[in-house]
Amino acid sequence: MDHTSNMPLVVDLDGTLTPTDTLLESLIQLLKHSPLSLLLLPLWLMRGRAGFKEAIATRGTIDATKIPYCAPLLAYLHEEKSRGREIVLATAAHHTAAEAVSRHLGIFDKVLATQAGNNLKGLAKLKAIQESVGEAFVYAGDCEADLPIWKQAKAAILVGVAHRTAALVRREVPIEREYPKQSSSMAVWLRALRVHQWIKNLLLFVPLLTTFAFADIDKLASIVLAFLAFSFAASATYIVNDLWDLESDRAHPRKRLRPFACGALPILHGLLVAGIALVLSLVLASTVSQGFLWMLGTYLVLTSFYSWVIKEYVLMDVLMLSLLYTIRILAGSVAIGVATSSWLLAFSAFMFLSLALVKRCAELVALKEAGVGATRGRDYRVSDLVVLWPLGVGAALCAVVVFGLFISAPDTQARYATPQMLWLVGIGLVYWMARLWVKTSRGEMHDDPVVYALKDRGSRLTVLAMIAAAVTGHFFTLELYP
Repeated sequence: MDHTSNMPLVVDLDGTLTPTDTLLESLIQLLKHSPLSLLLLPLWLMRGRAGFKEAIATRGTIDATKIPYCAPLLAYLHEEKSRGREIVLATAAHHTAAEAVSRHLGIFDKVLATQAGNNLKGLAKLKAIQESVGEAFVYAGDCEADLPIWKQAKAAILVGVAHRTAALVRREVPIEREYPKQSSSMAVWLRALRVHQWIKNLLLFVPLLTTFAFADIDKLASIVLAFLAFSFAASATYIVNDLWDLESDRAHPRKRLRPFACGALPILHGLLVAGIALVLSLVLASTVSQGFLWMLGTYLVLTSFYSWVIKEYVLMDVLMLSLLYTIRILAGSVAIGVATSSWLLAFSAFMFLSLALVKRCAELVALKEAGVGATRGRDYRVSDLVVLWPLGVGAALCAVVVFGLFISAPDTQARYATPQMLWLVGIGLVYWMARLWVKTSRGEMHDDPVVYALKDRGSRLTVLAMIAAAVTGHFFTLELYP
């Protein structure tokens, strides 16, 4: 490759230098800040590809300092630049995005991009390259659309190119460098779908447990279908939420590693999988009952409202999160056709408010340790911890008080063989919630307390002990007073 090592190196942007799609990211940012722009998309599409990109670019832009880059390729470009090689960025992306990337990286001698009605893709890009650097150049690309350029180049750099396309390029020109595509493993998709978060949907089983109807096969089957419906719906909303929060997630010490934020998964694939999961969810919900389908629809509306609006407002977001948890219990009641007691709703509201505040405090503690003063995309500051701590602990204690009053209620005394056993559950609640808050203050809490509780041995044993005490108190008459 010595005869091409001094030729200009022309690099594509989307899919090559960065694994993401700058147009889609700009569109997401535009819709996030101006939702009504969605109505104008058909008109902009009528202007052609270049006109559409121009319309998006003038209204929404990407943060070139935050988008992911192909680290091996970028390292090679820096190496070549240091020895004096000319580096050119040539992309079908709009010139505003390309210029932003160029300014951030500081390694490009020239930038060729879509502008003034000229969509720089395929043969149009080839013409622009030849006019700028001549016939002798090396081209770095990622897909079949780059074949016309590779055929005219003196050598090629392949970045995540499909095997069939790579074979075609090898027959045409020498390969200067090759960076194989990192396949999207099942583990990555499971992270994107947040399958571990499905544990939250076990709340749908609470009405089945509190009515001790788990021996009823029909109700058990209904609640299992309801669980799957909520889980697929939740996964769809998680994907959409991650795409909605790309910019703020990349500024977060842990969330920046999420599959879409780091570029491990393509945005279009995410939208497709989210659509499939949503349709599957609605189909499953309709098999449970019409009422449950309405409950699922309510959950989807509220969680979307949370993701798009409420999550940016201090305290309102945690109140909405506690409501979304409580809705799961209500949905479980609808699925099996039983009424939800006011005791359970009051207890749930306080308990889930405390857990939501654990989540926010854990994030703020992590930011404090990283030397950051405020969250990005949410109206929270590290200084808010002095208010959030007592509010969260107070909500937990309110939940315990409600549970204590529930034990003394006439209905409870009549339904349980030994209602006094429930006081052991109350003690367990005090210990478990206090443990979560202590772990949060030490900076040991996961972003999500439910995920942490699953991994924490002490939490698992405490929850199992509380369930055992409740079941014992319901079914067995114990002589507690000699």
